Amino acid sequence: MSPSLIDGTAAKESLTTRQHEPNAPATPESMASVAQLESVSKLYGTFAALRKITLQIEPARCYVLLGENGAGKSTLLRVLGGLIRPTYGNIKVFEGIRPDEARGRIGYMSHAPMLYDQLTGMENLHYFASLYQKRECLTPEQALTAVSLDPELKRPISQYSQGMRQRASLARVLISQPELLLLDEPFSNMDIASAHQMLALVQRIREQGRTIVLTTHQRDLAEPIADYLVFLRAGALDSLHLGPAYAPYTAGAPA
Repeated sequence: MSPSLIDGTAAKESLTTRQHEPNAPATPESMASVAQLESVSKLYGTFAALRKITLQIEPARCYVLLGENGAGKSTLLRVLGGLIRPTYGNIKVFEGIRPDEARGRIGYMSHAPMLYDQLTGMENLHYFASLYQKRECLTPEQALTAVSLDPELKRPISQYSQGMRQRASLARVLISQPELLLLDEPFSNMDIASAHQMLALVQRIREQGRTIVLTTHQRDLAEPIADYLVFLRAGALDSLHLGPAYAPYTAGAPA
């Protein structure tokens, strides 16, 4: 069956209506959403990077954001992560709090690895783990092993391949065991083998019940793990598609 399409202008109404239908592909009303955006806009002067985005992020789902350069994908991730605040509209995460009040529960991976080049992977992760004093973290060894990197590797990050740098960046995100992962172009500048290795890691995280929102220009690569394909155009929500990985929630699903 081909993925269903939800027109962007009626996305909120459509999702709300389908909650009351048998076998509806929307989160049950009893299940809390991970994030809710209501008419979110972000302006830089007179330029609208986001335009009245209304979207509900369901738990244990993978959302793949698609669109041309300048469509607003990275801006939307930064708003979800609490790195910037919307100019207009409301955004709440988890139990109805602002994203900047829940940063320990949100992991953000940007275009840049955000690692110290002169340090090894282990040294980097020891440092980042120390920033989460009030959160139970993975050990650096566990985080590196989770992304198929050798904790004993003594090379500094500057000597890592691009694929290894991206995986080390993902380990940095995973160390705080976030409930919501925001991945900005996680497959960028990788060869085919490295990109597929990263995809397998993201798929494994998805299967653990984490919520993932990622941006990419490589739709063919990311689409197989998507529960929802979110198309943005000129800062606005253009359309939503159910992705190939979508399946209705079953008994025992996250609540």
